[in-house]
Amino acid sequence: MWKCPKCGREFKSAEQNHFCAKPSDIDEYIAAQPENVRPLLQSIREIIREAVPESVEKISWQMPTFWMGKNIIHFAAFKKHIGLYPGPEAIEYFSDHLTEYKTSKGAIQLPYDKPLPLPLIAEITKWCYMTRSHH
Repeated sequence: MWKCPKCGREFKSAEQNHFCAKPSDIDEYIAAQPENVRPLLQSIREIIREAVPESVEKISWQMPTFWMGKNIIHFAAFKKHIGLYPGPEAIEYFSDHLTEYKTSKGAIQLPYDKPLPLPLIAEITKWCYMTRSHH
């Protein structure tokens, strides 16, 4: 077990990525990130906000989340990438556009050393909104 020297929480792996304090909103979440990562997170937040202006910003699963009756999309900062979490259906639907990114069942890894695919993030967000809000 590894214990964070700042907050005292214990984790299985050393230097586990976490928030010492649970962020209460997206501003707080972004402010807690390394300086070089903040503008990237802000860009993602803004492009999602433009894609679904009527959605509500909140923190869910300790990640910035856009919500409208259901979670539309989440994102989170990690050591080497930003994770975008649109869910497994979106990953499958957009698979042709995601060939240069590492993906898992419900996540896309956007590495810090590549420009953010903002138009694609907007498209994925709109798709998630359309498929989740009309069920």
